[in-house]
Amino acid sequence: MRSSLAPGVWFLRAFSRDSWYRGFILLITFLIYTCYHMSRKPISVVKSRLHRNCSGMIQPVNDTHSLNDTTWCNWAPFDQSNYKELLGAVDNAFLVAYAVGMFISGIFGERLPLRYYLTAGMLLSGLFTSLLGLGYFWNIHALWYFVLIQICNGLVQTTGWPSVVTCVGNWFGKGKRGLIMGIWNSHTSVGNILGSLIAGIWVDEQWGLSFVVPGVITAIMGLITFFFFIEYPEDVGCSPPQHHGGLEENVDDAEDTGSGPHSNREDGLESAVASSKEPSAQPAAISFFGALWIPGVVEFSLCLLFAKLVSYTFLYWLPLYIFNVVHFSAKESGDLSTLFDVGGIVGGILAGLISDYTNGRATTCCVMLILAAPMMFLYNYVGQSGISISIVMLLICGALVNGPYALITTAVSADLGTHKSLKGNAKALSTVTAIIDGTGSIGAALGPLLAGLISPTGWNNVFYMLITADILACLLLCRLVYKEILAWKASLSRDRGSSVALTHAR
Repeated sequence: MRSSLAPGVWFLRAFSRDSWYRGFILLITFLIYTCYHMSRKPISVVKSRLHRNCSGMIQPVNDTHSLNDTTWCNWAPFDQSNYKELLGAVDNAFLVAYAVGMFISGIFGERLPLRYYLTAGMLLSGLFTSLLGLGYFWNIHALWYFVLIQICNGLVQTTGWPSVVTCVGNWFGKGKRGLIMGIWNSHTSVGNILGSLIAGIWVDEQWGLSFVVPGVITAIMGLITFFFFIEYPEDVGCSPPQHHGGLEENVDDAEDTGSGPHSNREDGLESAVASSKEPSAQPAAISFFGALWIPGVVEFSLCLLFAKLVSYTFLYWLPLYIFNVVHFSAKESGDLSTLFDVGGIVGGILAGLISDYTNGRATTCCVMLILAAPMMFLYNYVGQSGISISIVMLLICGALVNGPYALITTAVSADLGTHKSLKGNAKALSTVTAIIDGTGSIGAALGPLLAGLISPTGWNNVFYMLITADILACLLLCRLVYKEILAWKASLSRDRGSSVALTHAR
């Protein structure tokens, strides 16, 4: 007597071959960018170890510092009174290099095989992250060393985002893109959490390992990428996705009826793309300025500049804020700061789910940004009055701050990179992603820099700066929100018209 088919086999057969490959692509790109973000996070945890108050600590017997020296336990050159400015310079070296490199990276990403591009980027990123930690073991105290390594790391890290978004855009269509990418984009927060937890293990002892271990993990993931990464579904005989559907067409029709201010821009773009296409199967890569002409790219790019300014200020300065205000240890501050990223995971998923349901990417971002401003104000004033309140406020702030950031860098970038005006030319995806995230990275560089300059005047002023940036991000989406509202009204009118016609037909 033959037994029935095993439940596990039934489960395997429930999904098609295409579904398994798509699931695998989501997993490998998730792990890739988790490693990228994991290697960025340790610096924010180690900051509180590089400069601290040494007066309450026992000085080693063989130490050469005087007994009255309160900086003997600090790591030069960050043992000076201007240590916040120096740490801000180290952060900014990475972020400015990342912002500049991002605009170039998308252009390379469209013209080079993504598998080789990502592999090289991850191996080099692992190397430079490890070199930061080796500065501890090699007893390096020169500021230029840390700045130079951060510049190099910032440049090679730009290989990651345009590549993984392009790959996911190649494999997934418009349908549930917001929800899928909202869940997938949790790699940013997961990477931050892992980076904080791994760095926290060694931060109070041999802080160099806080960099070396994430660097080695990133390099290993680079090798896995080389052996298993698949750029296009056609490469393994899977069907390509559909990038446009009926609802999107309705929205676009409502937005641009042929006489709107952007109709000529779309027509010009369509002509430019059409004329650039060769008779062969491979379309030509779109130019940088051609990508800027895609409707919505400029607005979302500038919005992300301010949204990312807020997010990255929290990323780089939250552990130090908790360390200074609540007076937790370096490890406890790093662990508590991960709750902001936990909230970011929930916020990214909610933003994707809501924007899919409403078909309103800009409106979803705008509402979350409006809610984020008062929550940041409350966190600064009452968030430190108790551990329970602090936990709740960090989760809420993380969701509202990182939700719009996650939506713009994933689903919005993929939507615009496969816009109908491109007539199927997916070669624009990497360039559009690089433009949006590159502009956002300017804000990511400005935020920690401003925080380093403003924090000596008081943490309240840092939060005022963050709230102002949040409001500006919201204002930049006003035109797109208005267009989405018009699209909803047009859709409701069509639905009413259809209902009336059916009633009369009866």
